[in-house]
Amino acid sequence: MVFTNNITSIFLLGFPHLQNFTFPFFSLLVLIFCGTISGNLLIMVLYLVSKTLQSPMYFFITQLSLCDLLLTTDIVPVLLHTVLYGGSTMTLIGCIIQFFFFGTSECSECLLLLVMSYDRYLAICNPLRYPSIMNHRFCVISVIIIWVMGYFGTSIYVISICNLYFSGPHVIDHFYCDLEPILELSCSDLSWIHTQLFIMGSLFAILPFLVIVTSYVYIAITILKIPSNTGRHKAFSTCSSHLTVVFIYYGTLIMVYLCPTKGKSLKLSKVLSLIYTVLTPLLNPIIYTLRNKDFKEAFHKLKLIFHKSF
Repeated sequence: MVFTNNITSIFLLGFPHLQNFTFPFFSLLVLIFCGTISGNLLIMVLYLVSKTLQSPMYFFITQLSLCDLLLTTDIVPVLLHTVLYGGSTMTLIGCIIQFFFFGTSECSECLLLLVMSYDRYLAICNPLRYPSIMNHRFCVISVIIIWVMGYFGTSIYVISICNLYFSGPHVIDHFYCDLEPILELSCSDLSWIHTQLFIMGSLFAILPFLVIVTSYVYIAITILKIPSNTGRHKAFSTCSSHLTVVFIYYGTLIMVYLCPTKGKSLKLSKVLSLIYTVLTPLLNPIIYTLRNKDFKEAFHKLKLIFHKSF
């Protein structure tokens, strides 16, 4: 167990060669952090106060915002400390806890994007059955299953990690406690954990991604059959935001975890990790709200209510 090994603390190197770019990079991260928190909170508030947003699609978007908030608050504060002070020290238990929350949010988001694609598939390819299938009960049960699967999926990794023996070194050349950097600290046999990684990666990343791509092939075929240009544009606009998020998120995730690590530079891995841990949670609320008429109207109504109150 982790309580009986030679390592009690972990030192995260982060980005040790920033030199004169430390303060600009730190300032950029602070802006991204503030924008991510405020943007995702705004989406959740708008959903709660606006009657026009009470639909399955917007319900799932709020859950996506919840995933992004969990991921951001788990990763970015430690990243900021690491950048500002040239590194960050954590206990081994703290490192594993950070990985647990990171893994839970990532696994849950993968499954959530899958359910969101099913929502768009039903809305466009089978609109007559949409109200009966995509009802409130289905949405709530789906979200509960997603969070439970994300929790237990990550717990499997955590239990496996806790049964390893860690002998050192105690330095992780990354900006957060990811699975592979943690495993590099252990001298135990890791073959069974790598087998777990392949199985879980297929279950939470590759399979959902293939299903999403397949569903959008059917969606594209249906859209092309719509006779009017206006109808095609309207149908496509409801899917483009989700499709953009899917390719950004799954693309970086698959490149980091499921592509061969041999020959992959550590700097590239860190940049890709920055995209899905820091940049994607900021882009999600921007992508889903800037081109969304309902969110814009709900935001203007909220501003009017705010101005009247003060």
